[in-house]
Amino acid sequence: MNARTHHTTLALAGACPIPSFVTTASSLSVPYVESGQGEPMVFIHGSLCDYRYWAPQMSSLSEHFHCVAPSLGHYWPEADAYGRAEFSWESHVAEVAGFIEALDLAPVHLVGHSRGGCVAFHVAREFPRLVRTLTLADPGGPLQGPSRHVPATLPAATNALRTRVAELIELGEFDAGLAMFVDSVSMPGFWNRSTESFRRMALDNALTLPKQFRDPLPPYTQEAARDIKCRTLLIDGQKSPRMFRNNVDKLEEWIEFAERETISGASHGMNVASPAAFNRALKRFAS
Repeated sequence: MNARTHHTTLALAGACPIPSFVTTASSLSVPYVESGQGEPMVFIHGSLCDYRYWAPQMSSLSEHFHCVAPSLGHYWPEADAYGRAEFSWESHVAEVAGFIEALDLAPVHLVGHSRGGCVAFHVAREFPRLVRTLTLADPGGPLQGPSRHVPATLPAATNALRTRVAELIELGEFDAGLAMFVDSVSMPGFWNRSTESFRRMALDNALTLPKQFRDPLPPYTQEAARDIKCRTLLIDGQKSPRMFRNNVDKLEEWIEFAERETISGASHGMNVASPAAFNRALKRFAS
């Protein structure tokens, strides 16, 4: 039997909210925050993040939607991953589906960023009845190339950088490792210019990076994209790294009911750096 323990809803700007917890049918306790009323909109975070990442959306879009943001397994505040399986994108897909079902939210407007975009993509594929609309912001993961016989992987330089990042993290050199990784998925110097709240969140989740690198995301393929039958919004930043914009280019072509929004002047963290534009796009699309 699913159990829901409610502590408080999301505080707006200011102190970090205290999460509620819900137990899924598979006995996972999932922390989350929620705010607002209306049609449910569920936010799935990416690398180094947790429910705190979505504060600019929760505080604004809650005027129009019931906004809900979980922290996935192994991420803060459940960083010790007690009682959980090994870290994997597949387990996170199942966790998101179980979370939506446990809270009886379906169908939802599902929003995923970066690695969370890949998770959301596969939730929409595997559990279509749970998803009303799908939004993928700079979805992470490799693209399948022209030959299906050649495995899709990230570029060699990207894999080499991630190997070094994992080494630094496992040596306890968190700041150096995070600077290298965050700058690579955004733009040079981004880590040093980041807000204290973002740096704190990334440090809280630093130990997930080596786990993530040992669990590569699956490639996006035309066949998989054809399984997405709901309306889909693809968001990229004008200055996002090419690998993310390439994903958006192909998914716009492959997903039947897709539309696209490019956030002017923004890079990978467009929902935080340009929240007004990001929130306008989501509100327009989901309304």
